[in-house]
Amino acid sequence: MNNEKSAGKTAALTAVDMKLEVVFLGVSDIDRAKAFYESLGWRLDADFANGDFHAVQVTPHGSEASIIFGKGIPSPKPGSAKSLVLAVGDIHAAHADLIARGVNASEVFHYAGGPFNTTGENPRVSGRDPEGRSYYSFVSFEDPDGNGWLLQEITTRLPGRVDRAATTFGSASDLASAFRRTEAAHGEHEKRTGGQRDANWPDWYAEYMVAEQAGTALPQ
Repeated sequence: MNNEKSAGKTAALTAVDMKLEVVFLGVSDIDRAKAFYESLGWRLDADFANGDFHAVQVTPHGSEASIIFGKGIPSPKPGSAKSLVLAVGDIHAAHADLIARGVNASEVFHYAGGPFNTTGENPRVSGRDPEGRSYYSFVSFEDPDGNGWLLQEITTRLPGRVDRAATTFGSASDLASAFRRTEAAHGEHEKRTGGQRDANWPDWYAEYMVAEQAGTALPQ
């Protein structure tokens, strides 16, 4: 009887929303780390100091998750984070932004065996993914302590990752990149329909941009 009640209770459970909020980062010099991340254009959310306690929270531009570093807080060994991933809509634009800010970033690359596959003798291959696939192109950089970051170009989300009814763009540059991709796709659409100008192109653009971000079927 108890097993039946337990099974019924389990079947009735629904998933609780859990959004990644904060990642703790280990740094050796708080002020130096703070200056570095602010130089990236990241928002300074908080800087609390009280005796032996000092915590700094910063948030990447357009991100819902933040990082916290300092002393008197749970934190890993400085430099021990090696593959923190940041999603960007245009890997070349993001790379150019890092270089302009004085960051020693890698060249744009892709993995020979697919995203994050470090097996093999030379897992990184120079240049953006030849097929231009979403999730496949990267840039890497490190903070002053050696904590490693990866920029990953994501243009079309895997199905189910983004709520179609709540599609948003994190920045004007992300939106502009989406417009450029949609413009190119719409050009192909007009070719398929005989080369005639599409009077309803705003509707087509909107449907394409939402579908691309949500990972659902793209309009043809």
